[in-house]
Amino acid sequence: MSHQRLDQLAGALAAMGADGVRLDLVQRARLFKRSWVEMANALVFVRDRSYYLDWGYEDFYAYCSTELQMRRPTVDKLTGSFVALSRHAPNVLERDGVSEKIPTCDAVDYFAKALRGEPANDGTPYVEPSDDVIAELRAAVFEEGKPVQALRRQFNPLLHPRTDARERSQVIDKAHSAVRRLTKTLGQIEGLSAARVEQVQGALLALQADLDALLAQAKQELAEEEGSDAEAAQDQAWEHVG
Repeated sequence: MSHQRLDQLAGALAAMGADGVRLDLVQRARLFKRSWVEMANALVFVRDRSYYLDWGYEDFYAYCSTELQMRRPTVDKLTGSFVALSRHAPNVLERDGVSEKIPTCDAVDYFAKALRGEPANDGTPYVEPSDDVIAELRAAVFEEGKPVQALRRQFNPLLHPRTDARERSQVIDKAHSAVRRLTKTLGQIEGLSAARVEQVQGALLALQADLDALLAQAKQELAEEEGSDAEAAQDQAWEHVG
């Protein structure tokens, strides 16, 4: 939602006598890009006290979507990051954002996901990091204020190391997608003769079949490899129990 529409909504709510907390949330939505912490703090405040019920909403996410124009993934990122900030770096909440920098929401979200042990966006499994890695990540986020792109470059190899089988599977999958796209668009290119298009499409279809077979094989190897890793981890856990 644009700032103009949010201004209109704020005016309409004020005219109907909405309470101060409700109006404040709309105003904070306008300031979201400038200060995610303020927005996240307010969202957690409203969620934990169920204010949205008093405002006629049965669900917290319905309130956020309808009145603040925020999708659930955005709301979850904000609230999750704020909770992580409160638990693991509460001193950051005292910063003014000018003399002392506030880490970005994406950076704090990356830190929170690392603690929760979530897989990477591409599905690469999470590997339990050492205390030193977590301490280094904490410093990179809360003290150095590194952007999430830099965090991914530095810590993804430690948190989500790729095996040879996964690397091979992803390379083949990318090639497979590229061949599909080219096959679909080839006939739309002006200046190519019908004979040339037919010739190339035939070659692409043959290549796609080869890649299908290679991809199936790579995914089977990946499944076997990760299955072995899971069994080893389970055996190790039982050893600790014993």
